[in-house]
Amino acid sequence: MSISVSLSDLTFAWPDGTPVFDGLDAILGPGHLGLVGSNGAGKSTLLRLITAELSPQRGSVSVPGRLGYLRQDLGLAAGQRVDEVLGIADIRNALQRIESGDGGESDFEVVGTRWDVEGQAVALLGKLGLHYVAGDVTQLDRRLDTLSGGETVLLGLVAELLAEPDVLLLDEPTNNLDAVARARLYEVVGQFPGTVLTVSHDRELLERVDAVAELRQGEIRLFGGNYSEYERIIEIEQEAARAAIRDARSDVKKQARELVEARIKLDRRQRYGQKMWDQKREPKIIMAERKRQAQVSAGKLRNNHIGKLDDAKDTLTKAQEQLRDDREIRVDLPGTRLYPGQDVIDLENVVLANGPTVTLKITGPERIALTGRNGAGKTTLLHRIRAEQPKVAWRMLPQRLDIFDEQRTVFENVAASAPHAEPERIRAQLARFLFRGSDADVLAAALSGGERLRAALAMLLLADPAPKLLLLDEPTNNLDLPSLRHLTEALAAFQGALVVVSHDPHFLADIGVTRRVELSAEGLVDVPVDQR
Repeated sequence: MSISVSLSDLTFAWPDGTPVFDGLDAILGPGHLGLVGSNGAGKSTLLRLITAELSPQRGSVSVPGRLGYLRQDLGLAAGQRVDEVLGIADIRNALQRIESGDGGESDFEVVGTRWDVEGQAVALLGKLGLHYVAGDVTQLDRRLDTLSGGETVLLGLVAELLAEPDVLLLDEPTNNLDAVARARLYEVVGQFPGTVLTVSHDRELLERVDAVAELRQGEIRLFGGNYSEYERIIEIEQEAARAAIRDARSDVKKQARELVEARIKLDRRQRYGQKMWDQKREPKIIMAERKRQAQVSAGKLRNNHIGKLDDAKDTLTKAQEQLRDDREIRVDLPGTRLYPGQDVIDLENVVLANGPTVTLKITGPERIALTGRNGAGKTTLLHRIRAEQPKVAWRMLPQRLDIFDEQRTVFENVAASAPHAEPERIRAQLARFLFRGSDADVLAAALSGGERLRAALAMLLLADPAPKLLLLDEPTNNLDLPSLRHLTEALAAFQGALVVVSHDPHFLADIGVTRRVELSAEGLVDVPVDQR
């Protein structure tokens, strides 16, 4: 059955009055849709309105059929068992009582028609790689604290799929998943027969959707095809918008020039008429007629040239409104330069807290992708690199971007990391990170997700001394695609060494990774670089 989510006159604002949607109308589905938009556009808020977790001030959401929702933060307790998360613990208990001969009528009511729920659960867990022995139902008794963060996300997806929803909402489902887990998720979601609405920055996942729904300025626009097709259409539109802006600017200049020329002619006539009047060199009737013509000409100036100039300015404004904010981060960071062969760090037979023994030597401006299965210890290795005191200045970008004094402004945070820099120089550099003028005086606590990333990059890259080694831990998590582009632009200017934990092959290719090392229980091993 084809199911669509219908939004009618949907209106919502936060308690402080900040508007999110005002009369939003849209039909989402059927099929698999990717929901895209900048950070702060309201994507996650829309999912919460669809699930009725939030209530609109006006309008309605219609979802025929059963709804499933995999949120970013599952809010699970470490002590929970797998079957409790899957919502089948009561059924399993009832089945055990029935099988032992102690079951009552209420147990049969609990089970209903779901006699094979354990088999279904184990099969789904197996598809997503969450099993050790195929068909072993005892894995349903495992506690969450035995699972990695990525495995917990996959478990949440299994819980939603077991409920057999008609519509499935996914909010950044591939965050924290390694490459193998992502591939399994792609396959399982791709086989889902109902409607899927996915919020994600994962290009690979967005390339698999049937359509893209773009949320922008409180409105939704649908594009047929995958993310590449969406990008192609947007680029065509943006090129047309840029051409329209060029034409409109030319017309404004032309109309302004013609207005000036018309005013000069009118002033000359008025001066000549006044001279004739003062010298009484013409009959009064002719001078009166000349004055009347001057008034007519002044009226034409107002109604013709000024009107044309105003129209040209309106056309320019409308054309500019069609142009998206495609500002780029453009920075020059010569102080971060490393030279080929320059020693950065040398770890030899270092034992990590979670077991593996690793050897890693970094020299020169290497760009290293650190990969491995969820729970392998990649973040642990980053912290160990930091603890071993690299031979060059270094900085680390944590997953949560929690490196700010939240009650200080962007400028104050950056100034604290570069205490010897002149304020004027800091502001000039911040402008190149798109914090221009008063934007640099916003408190860190008030920054949006994309702004927070840019501010964090500014703190790291403008630090004194300039870092020559950057340690990046899942830097693309929770980034919208414009922010991902800003991250890539900033790293392109960095001339030092990078160690990046990421499962995003497109991002790793875009930043020019030169080496890839994979961490497992046996240690580190070099593997071929994915040049996708």
